[in-house]
Amino acid sequence: MGAKLTAPTISRCKRATGADPLVMLTAYDAPSARMADQAGADLILVGDSVAMVVLGHDDTMSVTVDEMAHHTAAVARTRPRAMVVADMPWMSYHVTPADTVTNAARLIRAGAQAVKLEGGQERVAMIEAIVSAQVPVMGHLGLTPQSMLAQGGYRVQGRSSEAALGLVADAKALAHAGCFAIVLEGMPAAVGRMITDAVDVPTIGIGAGGHCDGQVLVFHDVLGLETRMLPRFVRRYASLHADGVEALARFATDVRSGAFPSPEEGYEMNSDEEMALGLYGHQG
Repeated sequence: MGAKLTAPTISRCKRATGADPLVMLTAYDAPSARMADQAGADLILVGDSVAMVVLGHDDTMSVTVDEMAHHTAAVARTRPRAMVVADMPWMSYHVTPADTVTNAARLIRAGAQAVKLEGGQERVAMIEAIVSAQVPVMGHLGLTPQSMLAQGGYRVQGRSSEAALGLVADAKALAHAGCFAIVLEGMPAAVGRMITDAVDVPTIGIGAGGHCDGQVLVFHDVLGLETRMLPRFVRRYASLHADGVEALARFATDVRSGAFPSPEEGYEMNSDEEMALGLYGHQG
C-alpha cells in the first residue's frame, strides 16, 4: 500500500518537477474514508462541506469545531495511507492567534495531520501561529465558501487582471507563511496556472483549470450522492443516489408483498425445542 503520506512529501509534489498530479477527495466518516483511500487518493479532506452534504445545512458556515473534530476522528480511525486534512470552520481562525492554535489543535488531536483554512494575506498571522505550533497548514484561495456573504454568493473569483494579480500575491504570501499546499477554487484556468507557476508548493484545483498540481472534488459529487446542485467543475462518475433509491424501493416492495424475508433469510430452531414450545403453548 505504500508509506503514509505526510506534509513534507506532499509539499514536494509539483508537476513542473515531474511529480504526478495529486488526488484529493473529501470524506466525512469511516466508510467514505476507506473508499477514498482504497481508490488511491493522496489526501483525504474532512471538509466543512460536511455541513451541506451530510448535516443538511444550506451552507458551510453552520458547522462547528466540535462537529469537525467528530467527523475527523471517524476518518482518522480508518488509518488511511492518504494524508488526512481537516477544514477549520468559519470563526475558528477569525479570532486571536492563541484561540486559532487551540482550535487547530483540537482537529489534530482528533486525528488530522494538517488543517486547512481560507483566505489570503489577511490570514498570514494565523497561519504563522499554527505553523509555529508545528501543525501543517493548507491554504485556500479564490472562491472561498466561508466568505460567501462578502463575495456575494458562490462567484468565480479573479476574472479581472487586478483581482488575478491579487490572488497571485495572496498565494505567494501563503507559501511564504508556511503553507505546504494551496487549494485554488472557482477561478479562470489562466489564473490557476499563474498561481501554480508562481509558488513552490503544490496547488490543488477545484474549478481552477487543469494546470494545477492536483485536483479535489467532494465525495458525494463524484459518486452522484448529492443531486441538488451540479457545479460546472463537477464530473459525476456514478449515480449512487438514483441506484440507492431504486434498491431501497425494491426492499420496500418486497416487505409489503411478503417476499422479504424468505425462510433462507431467517434462523431455524432445534426441532425438539420447537416441539417443546408448541407443547408449552398448547398447555397455556
